[in-house]
Amino acid sequence: MTRLVFLHGVGGGHAAWDEQVGHFARLGYDCLAWDQPGYGHAPASDPYSFESVAAALRGVIGESPVVLVGHSMGGLVAQEAYARYPEKIAALALTFTSAAFVGSSDFAAKFVAERLDPLDAGATMKELAARVMPQMGGSKAVEGAVERAKAIMAELSPATYRKAVRMLTTFDRRADLPKIAVPTLLIAGSDDHTAPPAIMARMAAKIPNADYVLLEGCGHLGPMDQPEAFNAALERFLRKNGL
Repeated sequence: MTRLVFLHGVGGGHAAWDEQVGHFARLGYDCLAWDQPGYGHAPASDPYSFESVAAALRGVIGESPVVLVGHSMGGLVAQEAYARYPEKIAALALTFTSAAFVGSSDFAAKFVAERLDPLDAGATMKELAARVMPQMGGSKAVEGAVERAKAIMAELSPATYRKAVRMLTTFDRRADLPKIAVPTLLIAGSDDHTAPPAIMARMAAKIPNADYVLLEGCGHLGPMDQPEAFNAALERFLRKNGL
């Protein structure tokens, strides 16, 4: 039985994958929606780095190779885990994500400021979620997607969120894309301004034999934004590769 391990974004948690876990469990897949260190009830890691997060993920994978399904930050974690533990990964689904998020870029600096400056000024996670999440939805998002995302983000530990946001700025696996040797799916959204489809298409072109899917009217919330379309794309990919 193929095991699917779902990896959430920086403002997410295991509940962000409820629509996927339910769907794929009904199809007979063994599903795990993982809480990254410091999220939910998962213990934090110190230092908070991609290396330590990938090591924590390796600890829950077990001995049989799994399919990693990563959204946004989770897509970065999936790439990091593959680079370090390729023998444990049967396939990758990298969704609404990128191959680099270096802190020297203007985009990264703006991203960090928009998320950490309000906290520094005394905002709560609920107030931050109310600012950030409405920008993430797409023009064809299902009803309630943004509200669900806001509710999930509101429950996060501010300390962990700060560490995770800063960790993002250290990521750069662009040179490793051609080395990916397992079936790989990339899903982008036409309305995603955080991981724009043009960037994801270029990323897909560098991964040998990667599949690329563009969801029209989908924003950065991806799996919550258009769950049926997302699930259909992932299901096609799994069946195509005998997973």
